[in-house]
Amino acid sequence: MKNSIIKRSSLIIGVVIATLVYSCKKDPPSGDQNNTGNTGSTGSTGTTISDTATLKGTAITSGAFNNFGFAVLYGTMSTNTAYVATVKKEANWVTFGNELKYGSIVQNDGTFNYTTADALYSICAANGLQVFGHNLCWYSQQNATYLNGLISALSKQTGTLPNLMQYGDFEGGSGTTFTGWTNIVGGTSVGSFSSVVDDNDGGSRALQATVTTPGANAYDMQSIGTAFTVTPNKTYTVTVSIKSSAAGKVRLLMQNMAYQQYDVTTTAGWGTYTWNVTITESSPQLRFNFPTAGVYVIDNATVTDPSSGTIIPPTAAQSAAVIDTALKKFINTTVTHYKGKIKAWDVVNEPMSDGTGALRDASNYTIPAANASNQFLWSQYLGRNFALKAFQYAKAADASALLFINEYNLEYNFKLDSLIAYVGQLQAKGAKIDGIGTQMHISLSTSQASIDNQFIKLAKTGLLVRVSELDIAVNTSKSGSFTADANTLASQAAMYKYVVQSYLKNVPAAQRFGITVWGVTDNESWINTASVPDFPLLFDKNLAKKPAYTSFLQGLKGL
Repeated sequence: MKNSIIKRSSLIIGVVIATLVYSCKKDPPSGDQNNTGNTGSTGSTGTTISDTATLKGTAITSGAFNNFGFAVLYGTMSTNTAYVATVKKEANWVTFGNELKYGSIVQNDGTFNYTTADALYSICAANGLQVFGHNLCWYSQQNATYLNGLISALSKQTGTLPNLMQYGDFEGGSGTTFTGWTNIVGGTSVGSFSSVVDDNDGGSRALQATVTTPGANAYDMQSIGTAFTVTPNKTYTVTVSIKSSAAGKVRLLMQNMAYQQYDVTTTAGWGTYTWNVTITESSPQLRFNFPTAGVYVIDNATVTDPSSGTIIPPTAAQSAAVIDTALKKFINTTVTHYKGKIKAWDVVNEPMSDGTGALRDASNYTIPAANASNQFLWSQYLGRNFALKAFQYAKAADASALLFINEYNLEYNFKLDSLIAYVGQLQAKGAKIDGIGTQMHISLSTSQASIDNQFIKLAKTGLLVRVSELDIAVNTSKSGSFTADANTLASQAAMYKYVVQSYLKNVPAAQRFGITVWGVTDNESWINTASVPDFPLLFDKNLAKKPAYTSFLQGLKGL
């Protein structure tokens, strides 16, 4: 099975506008027992529709359903007035393709940024469009860097980390000499180095620097340690104990051929100071410069690798607690942010796995290395109740909002039956689930029998049924030189019409939330790429109505 991916294309109407629409399509499996029947390859009827008819208007006046929508994105909606005009004319609902997803809002530091989502909402509201919230809990397009960081931050390190630098205890040597250290008083500085018994590491010696007159340069009076070996461009931790007679300053240097510095402001008495430094060369030396007058005692200098030692990972309960808090915070903050504005949400998106229809978790899905920063399995930490928690948090944030679960490949029994069973389990535990969204990323080869079966079974749940991301691919051979001829477009039109007719026939009127088409123009579709062109939507790249548009209207009117 393929993973969901984001596709980019250009919308050309006078100017070239970069757009993006995300979809959740997966390749259907082979051998599903429900994948039989007609393939919708017949042409559309010749019955005409008035030029003044619109998709939303026809849906409402015909009694089909009250909500027709498109998926849209900020890039196009904020720059292309002709595109906005088409959306406004034809639809009364829109779904944001990306702007409300976790990865679009949650920053690496855990803060929330609704700037783009708010801007798109304002455009939609100004044009009389209601927004369907998409989505609150998913495994893809997440900020996995932040979420995994919450877990790793719970890890604990045990054991004594080895000191990579020799002679940092200043115990070696005698009198004013120290093994492994070179002490310099030069330039215009006046001062001296000596040994003192007052140390801070349990030994008998420490280095004392008496700075009577600081030099013109900070390095005029300095102490240079022995070079040690590290891995370049890796972060290490330098610690040192410093006692000063009064407030003063000591400059720490990591220097051989390169130069890195860190200034420590000291106070009277002992203090332990830490410097986390990404060392850029393999054999540096730790140096101490004394740019300020005073008496300084240096002891217990260490350089350690924080990644060494024994790391104790958090327990399953600890990880679950921090991830539960993150999920609750996102859902509560986002739903509350749009309370009274967004009145319906995809709370849980694509919970079921490919192939078997089991709940998607670490046992049946491995996050690809390329997606490590943007995919995150909530179920891995919260178990089967991750969706229950999501619905509970959404209800608590806005009890009046309609709450949906959304899934793809429900044209196939393995996914359909599993999802319906899971919904029943969630409801038995008290989840408020108002409806089920079936994405319906289908093609000319999708069987009409499987479409009927899907709607029949979904209707039996008694919940609202929403076609949430409809598109119909026509380049079934995935040819790089494909073009859609008249027969192909007629077959696509017939399939669009069949979907509408099956929805109206098999789902009672009271349960029909409506239909959303995943995009407006062919060239913006996630299915259409430079290597595999396709034409899956109702309008061509110039916003001209395709035969599919007319057939969709015919389906709404029962023609």
